[in-house]
Amino acid sequence: MDKILELKKLKKHYPILGGVMRRPVNSVRALDGIDLDIYRGECLGVVGESGCGKTTTGKAILRLHPPTSGDILYHPGDGGESHNIAKMSYSAMQRTGIRNKLQMVFQDPTTSLNPRMLIKHIIAEPLKEQKRWGARELETKVVELLDLVGLTGDHLMRYPHEFSGGQRQRIAVARAIAASPEFIVLDEPTSALDVSVQAQILNLLHKLRKQLNLTYLFVTHHLLVVKYISTRIAVMYLGKMIELAKTEDLFAGALHPYTHALLSGIPNPDPNLDKPRIVLEGDVPSPLDPPRGCRFHTRCPFAINVCAKEDPPLVDAADGHKVACHRRQETRKLVREKFGTADYC
Repeated sequence: MDKILELKKLKKHYPILGGVMRRPVNSVRALDGIDLDIYRGECLGVVGESGCGKTTTGKAILRLHPPTSGDILYHPGDGGESHNIAKMSYSAMQRTGIRNKLQMVFQDPTTSLNPRMLIKHIIAEPLKEQKRWGARELETKVVELLDLVGLTGDHLMRYPHEFSGGQRQRIAVARAIAASPEFIVLDEPTSALDVSVQAQILNLLHKLRKQLNLTYLFVTHHLLVVKYISTRIAVMYLGKMIELAKTEDLFAGALHPYTHALLSGIPNPDPNLDKPRIVLEGDVPSPLDPPRGCRFHTRCPFAINVCAKEDPPLVDAADGHKVACHRRQETRKLVREKFGTADYC
């Protein structure tokens, strides 16, 4: 498959300043060595607990938060020269057009839209940067974008506060696709919306991905949402990627104990079907001082001595299903013996 992005040993550490001179005394290891290939046209879902590095991954790719170290290789769809985004300046990204090709839809549309700007100007702003249209053509293009996301030209002269949450998120999507991007980071785009509206936005995003040949990085806590929209799923824990697989493979045969715990928490609509819940003991360790070895071993019910000493690499277990676990070959058996089942969906 054609790769659009390659992340190699990507790290993002936020310094903690202390003392009279405000010098770095420690750092929050939000990302601590991520290796990931993102393929053109796919929707890669990223799941995990709060603070595991999901959103930081997306913002690091877009250089909203410049990475501490590592490489981000971007391969344009027109066959042009590849670029290492992690090593580029902001002006170089603007000059080469990469800034337009990588966009983001934020979690809260209320705060991501300028309350003092008309919708017409909000969507037109990225179009003006391209300097390809006159005033009349610009308005026509804005109406076309609104039509793509399910709104009409009647909404042009309104302000963001005059819309519902779902409509505001549609406007945010229209603004993102206005720059004709190839890759969009979707940072929990449905979490602030009602369930019925969530379904509408998910269907819209699915349609646009097919229609415009877009590639998504979909960040979410909601496993059923990511199951619906994603082609592959990456599971993160404390700044590390611990499992990566096709959506159907992950739900049918997870290989990491943490993934099993996440899947066991999915509510089941059948009241007669009693499936056990895997409750993890203890709290997530601090990213200021992550544990040695496997970062999950302090909460893992199947940890052995090697787990506290060696950090397991992310290896290919079977047909593109990657996992970072010393006991990956026996995880499902261990879960079934301890909790009664290893099947949740």
